[in-house]
Amino acid sequence: MATKTLSGKIGVTTENIFPVIKQFLYSDHEIFLRELVANAVDATRKLQALASSGDFKAELGELKVTIELDEDQKVLRISDRGIGMTEDEVDRYINQIAFSSAGEFLEKYKDQMGSIIGHFGLGFYSAFMVSKKVTIDSLSWQEGAKPVFWSCDGSPEFTMEEGTRTDRGTTVTLYLDDDSTEFASKGRISQLLGKYCKFMPLPVVFGKKTEWKDGKSVETDEDKVINDIEPIWTKTPSELKDEDYLKFYRALYPMEEDPMFWIHLNVDYPFTLTGVLYFPKIKERMAIDKNKIQLYCNQMFVTDHVDNIVPDFLTLLHGVIDSPDIPLNVSRSYLQSDANVEKISTYITKKVADRLEEIFKEQREQYEQKWDNIKLFIEYGMLTDEKFCERALGFALLKNTDGKYFSLPDYRTAIEPVQTDKDQNVVYLYATKPVEQYSWIEGAKNQGYDVLLMDCELDSHFVGLLESKVEKTRFARVDSDSVDNLIPKEDKVKPQMSDEDKKTLEDLFKAVLPEGNDYLVEAQNLGETAAPVLITQSEFMRRYREMSVLSGGMNYYGSLPEAYNILVNMENPLIAKIWGGKKEAGETAPADFAKENELLRQVVDLALLGNGMLKGKALADFISRSQKLLQ
Repeated sequence: MATKTLSGKIGVTTENIFPVIKQFLYSDHEIFLRELVANAVDATRKLQALASSGDFKAELGELKVTIELDEDQKVLRISDRGIGMTEDEVDRYINQIAFSSAGEFLEKYKDQMGSIIGHFGLGFYSAFMVSKKVTIDSLSWQEGAKPVFWSCDGSPEFTMEEGTRTDRGTTVTLYLDDDSTEFASKGRISQLLGKYCKFMPLPVVFGKKTEWKDGKSVETDEDKVINDIEPIWTKTPSELKDEDYLKFYRALYPMEEDPMFWIHLNVDYPFTLTGVLYFPKIKERMAIDKNKIQLYCNQMFVTDHVDNIVPDFLTLLHGVIDSPDIPLNVSRSYLQSDANVEKISTYITKKVADRLEEIFKEQREQYEQKWDNIKLFIEYGMLTDEKFCERALGFALLKNTDGKYFSLPDYRTAIEPVQTDKDQNVVYLYATKPVEQYSWIEGAKNQGYDVLLMDCELDSHFVGLLESKVEKTRFARVDSDSVDNLIPKEDKVKPQMSDEDKKTLEDLFKAVLPEGNDYLVEAQNLGETAAPVLITQSEFMRRYREMSVLSGGMNYYGSLPEAYNILVNMENPLIAKIWGGKKEAGETAPADFAKENELLRQVVDLALLGNGMLKGKALADFISRSQKLLQ
């Protein structure tokens, strides 16, 4: 009995469903091609499942998805040789929007197949985002089935009649809208297939291969398959060599240097997750591209925004994650949060920690060589992920200014005998700019102290974290005080001065210091051979200023003027001479005395010069004054 021509209205709750699909359901119109190819792949994999179960006994033949484009007519076709549809199935799965066949099929054949992409039944309708008319030409795998032809012009009206197709499968034909002619370009279709379908688990064919012949490129008879149906993350690590991982990385990121190392993810319980994550080599620490991890669902590209599934610090990595268990919204473009996402996130964090610990223990020398590049990842992770921090305390390294690396426990053991202060705190000295802080570093080394190099952008936060995690620990930047004050072994005896003398000393030095900053002038006894004047910054204030700048805002501390401690060494002969001169000058105002006293200006300028704070006219005046004093 021949199929009758039917007409009717698509079963939807509102007649405005098409404008909704066109404007709101899918964020990017280009997604239509991914959805239609995914449907074709699903239909083919269903047929494979039927064959595996014994329900389908005929020849499978060549299984592929074919994309054809008529640029002149602006017609695009997506064809498969999958299970096809009967008239009843078209009525149920096309005319009744969102009644997907995937759920019931998965339940029936869950033992024969690993995955079906579609879950919502809406993917097909993405075609109407770019088309003024869409047709379906389908023939079911079922014995005795009749072909069916379905057509719709983008309104709820459709027609369905017996078709002429003789080969099992489905062809969806799109008659592109006038405002969607960009998709009538072979270049544009190739670009979309490369973005969304390059790892689909079934051959996807678009056009023919070409070869160079008689001085020009000509098409051959061989299909051009645009995808790799077995990317490396679908294989086990034992099947792969280092070169396989590197080749895949170069294909994904052709303009980047080879990665330092990688982590192969492969878990099937309590959720399914595969993938490969790479630690990229960073040229400039803050010139890092995020969103370089691609999320796939059964080898179909979903998004490269994986913030909700990968812990924030790991979004700095590159690579691929594939999981059918990540819940997506109906357009498959955005992650939805649920318990599975949290479990997967926790698993990825654990695997990264496992891999880092493995390299730390088994390839320590290589780990140290990589440390300067991976330091940012690890510090970021320790600052933002408590569980990762607990693990990383065991494999994080510290590097000193001599270029030697230490684990946290080893470094504490090394410095504890010498760098424990009077309050039994172990003091970690560090430098941020070893060239500029050279004299401070040497001064500390001369006292038998070791100095760490903490030049990462996150170190101002990181030292605070370590202080909170390691008991009886204090970090101090090497130029934040005099060497003796950095690690005080006993209470210092301060110079005996009246409040009036302290005020005079303060006014005296402020008169020759650069304007625009806050200064705290303090008399100290640092020894005859120590510098006459030291300029330092409060460890607390400087750290908070650096953290506020890094966070991109100016909090209370970040908005304050620069504040410096001016340590005046009253035991230095030059200071004794200046202070004696002021005493002899009697009632002369400190500002007037300072104006005439070149020695005072000289010792202050030397301190400013040592801190990189002497510039412009002040620097020129210092050079001129130095030349006079040398004559």
